[in-house]
Amino acid sequence: MTLILIYKALHVFFMVAWFAGIFYLPRLFVYHAETQSPDCDATFKVMERRLLYFVTPFAILTLLFGLLLIFSYGRAWFAVSSWLHYKLLLVIVLYGYHGYCFKLLADFKHGRNRRSARFYRIFNELPVLLLLAIILLAILKPL
Repeated sequence: MTLILIYKALHVFFMVAWFAGIFYLPRLFVYHAETQSPDCDATFKVMERRLLYFVTPFAILTLLFGLLLIFSYGRAWFAVSSWLHYKLLLVIVLYGYHGYCFKLLADFKHGRNRRSARFYRIFNELPVLLLLAIILLAILKPL
């Protein structure tokens, strides 16, 4: 078994764990935006914070093992892997999305949320589309 296969397996594992949280967090935002109950509001704040802080290390480990893969394959491979350049662009968008979740979390925490449940339903679809595009690029390597 080579190190590359270990890095790849860990990269995929942490990506799946990260996405589990990234798929669920905006759904919590939907329900939070709909609630009028102070008790529910407090519960959602705790759930959202714990989930985001729980999955953030998975995002970091996904990045770490992805970078280890790139370095293991080498500079020449990276230079000719156009599909990977597009994948990395989508991954940057995904990390921006993750970072924006911290802003939304702070808005809820301080009672500054001005967005509707509908916004969060739409917001919830973005990582699904990004994941599909990233997987297609990684598996098909079309470019």
